[in-house]
Amino acid sequence: MGDSTLHERLRALGLVATADDLDDLVALATEKRWGATQVLEHVADLEDKERSRKSLERRTTRSRLGKFKPVADFDWNWPTKIDRPLVENAVALRFLGAARNVVFVAPQGLGKTMFAQNIAHQAILAGHSVLFTTAAQMLLDLGAQESSRALERRLHHYAKISLLVVDSCGVLAYVESSVENRPVARVVAVRDST
Repeated sequence: MGDSTLHERLRALGLVATADDLDDLVALATEKRWGATQVLEHVADLEDKERSRKSLERRTTRSRLGKFKPVADFDWNWPTKIDRPLVENAVALRFLGAARNVVFVAPQGLGKTMFAQNIAHQAILAGHSVLFTTAAQMLLDLGAQESSRALERRLHHYAKISLLVVDSCGVLAYVESSVENRPVARVVAVRDST
């Protein structure tokens, strides 16, 4: 096999976690007197955990979620009127399997963004693709497309994401006043058709 070491060969095969822990794995297998099947089961467990960790990391980065306050830290006594069971059902992702929309409507500063971020975080942990964006960012992105074909590709990009969180939708009342040119409405229509 040439000059390549076992570590290098394992890495080349995509067994990165095993390559990184090879010395510990050999010591553990020797100490516990594992047979080939037990060693392979341990390798499979190592690789599965590493791939799950990388997948979670990748989904978290792609989501653009950023830092947020956990819903567990929310003061449910303020605001005085809030449908807590409904919010908790949304954070538990009960709407996601039915492909339904969740819309939080309230004055500024009452927790809409924080709830949306917690929903997005739970969806990431559950293995879903997520994108957290503001209405203004999405409008700028859609408006930057230079052709109708590019716009359609971008609309389909938004449509294929399992959970699309659009924050600060109040801006849409000012931007989407013309019926024939409603980019966010088009995103919703494309998502509903897929």
